[in-house]
Amino acid sequence: MAFTGSAVCNSFKTEVLQGIHNFNTSGGNTFKLALYTNSASPTKSTTVYFTSGEVSDSGTGYTTAGNTLTSVDPALSTDTACCDFSDTSWTSATITARGALIYNSDATPDNEQAVAVLDFGGDKTCTSGTFTIQFPTADASDAILRLA
Repeated sequence: MAFTGSAVCNSFKTEVLQGIHNFNTSGGNTFKLALYTNSASPTKSTTVYFTSGEVSDSGTGYTTAGNTLTSVDPALSTDTACCDFSDTSWTSATITARGALIYNSDATPDNEQAVAVLDFGGDKTCTSGTFTIQFPTADASDAILRLA
């Protein structure tokens, strides 16, 4: 299998209503972004972080489980609630990634709940450089997570 598109995970949609995810900068949960090769098969049905198909951490500048994201407090844009993260990077990296998974690494009652699958639309490669994930503007049209 391979990536089949970007999506907010279905489990996340119900977990938000259960109060499992807290995106506040101060006192909120820890969110992470893990990178995956095209051999991974995350979909909107993905429920938790997984290691199958994750980018190798063997001398590549990447660490298993990915980077911790820095949340930006949720805000309203018109009538849409938006969530954003600061951009994240791996330096001195040699990485080929097809996509990523954002997940909550310390949610209660369980850990590592999936939030969203990001499909890059093709392999993105970095050789002995900086591999950066740049998040879109946190507005009603572009935010990585939006509730309208």
